[in-house]
Amino acid sequence: MTDNTTRLDHVVLWVADSLAAADFYAKAVGMEPLRITDFAAGAVPFPSVRLNDETILDLMPLTMAERMTMVPDAARSAGHPVNHVCLALPGDGFEALRARLEERSVPVSEISYDSFGARGMARRSFYFRDPDGNVFEARHYD
Repeated sequence: MTDNTTRLDHVVLWVADSLAAADFYAKAVGMEPLRITDFAAGAVPFPSVRLNDETILDLMPLTMAERMTMVPDAARSAGHPVNHVCLALPGDGFEALRARLEERSVPVSEISYDSFGARGMARRSFYFRDPDGNVFEARHYD
């Protein structure tokens, strides 16, 4: 990647069990797990999952909160609510994600139509929670 325009690099999610979270994101959401073996071996403090070529989600264990001294009041940020994170997918990816979530009995919201986002009006969207209660919106524009 040589384009240095401003863009989203990563989102850090507080999770109770990083390996379980990585498994959820890999199998239910379809993301590529990263650093799983290194995390399990204790070589890195958290694993990640790849959203796309440019963006990852870091799955930070709640037990790390008190040790994150580089972030002011990090321990108090653990569990601090974020309204939701939105994933924009192509139409077929939207359908596949919903099917994977339903196969795993992950509750999903009704489908909404014509909601505004970063690329204009999305045709359809729905919401779901990960195992730690983080809320995600899935949408497609095409």
